[in-house]
Amino acid sequence: MLKGCVRTLDLFEKCEKFTAAREVMDAGIYPYFHALSTYQDTVVTIEGRRTIMLGSNNYMGLTCDPRVINASVEAVKQYGSGCSGSRFLNGTLVLHNQLEEQLAAFLNKESTLTFSTGFQANLGIISAIAGPRDIIFSDRGNHASIVDGCRLSFAKTVKYAHNDMDELREKLERTSSDSGKLIVTDGVFSMEGDIARLPDIIELAKKYNARVMVDDAHGLGMIGENGRGTANYFGLEDEVDIIMGTFSKSLASLGGYVAAKEYVIHHIKHNSRPFIFSASIPPANCGAALEALRIMQAEPERPIKLKENGDYLRAKFREAGIAIGDSETAIVPVMTYETLRTFKIHHMLLMAGVYCNPVVAPAVQDGECILRTSCTATHTKDQLDESVAIFKEVFAQA
Repeated sequence: MLKGCVRTLDLFEKCEKFTAAREVMDAGIYPYFHALSTYQDTVVTIEGRRTIMLGSNNYMGLTCDPRVINASVEAVKQYGSGCSGSRFLNGTLVLHNQLEEQLAAFLNKESTLTFSTGFQANLGIISAIAGPRDIIFSDRGNHASIVDGCRLSFAKTVKYAHNDMDELREKLERTSSDSGKLIVTDGVFSMEGDIARLPDIIELAKKYNARVMVDDAHGLGMIGENGRGTANYFGLEDEVDIIMGTFSKSLASLGGYVAAKEYVIHHIKHNSRPFIFSASIPPANCGAALEALRIMQAEPERPIKLKENGDYLRAKFREAGIAIGDSETAIVPVMTYETLRTFKIHHMLLMAGVYCNPVVAPAVQDGECILRTSCTATHTKDQLDESVAIFKEVFAQA
């Protein structure tokens, strides 16, 4: 190189140097992007093999319900394939208004607003209500969309250890009373399957003049009366300021929502850039979510069956001597600890006929890798028994 010349980096150099995934592919244990050729159901076909699905968020088992499918089809027939614009402009349908009204009533909140995805909902909510002069207190176990929503808000973010109320209290005590404060937490934590300590969070919020936001993406359908979620589960619907959720799990569709006081929704509606500058939920997704919500309200046995299945799966894993995390819900993490071991066991399970989700850093801490299993309300005990038997056989070989 000539004297005085400065070496410039090519933008794509980082792409060329990213080899971790290719190394796992070359080892034949790459765990991602396996294609289904059937409905998202309790048993699916993956790459030609019959596979018990223990890795879905289809908690109510409604993604292949004929009523939901028909509602989606009828919405397309009436409203077309897309909205061709944002809710702010030409993209609001009667269906959107109906969905928001019924969600607000179900969640016992004054108003709701829908977003195009759940991830976008957290980006849009947090960035609209928090700013550079505010402080957000965020559980370290929170979803990545909350992390990115905090970044987009430009507020100061203070993280506290997962469900550690002592640490949250200490950090609130050290905060200036002049700042606006938001405590944000998952309701049901997506990896661990445990539940936020919401009563303690509400108590601290009142003491330190903070607002509370609950991401109930995995709480809706999972816990609470009729599956109304975490705030209802603890009898704290009036105390939680903002409830966020998704349609891609219990409501068998795609999209996100926020529920709060009308004046809060009014503010988000007119200040959230991710909301204002994105196309609205397509008719098919809106129709499906609306019908799934109606079914969930009409069939309260579904959340009850989901809880029974979660309890049953947890008990069976323990009976088989398989280490699991401190789950309280139908999300049951199986401990695998190391990344490579996680991928190997996942591959062996898939070949034997069970699909679950491999979870490694940064989604969990180093040395705390898991295989995330999750039930639906429509799993049978025979299917869960077969799955645990396969787990036991694979773990004996791993």
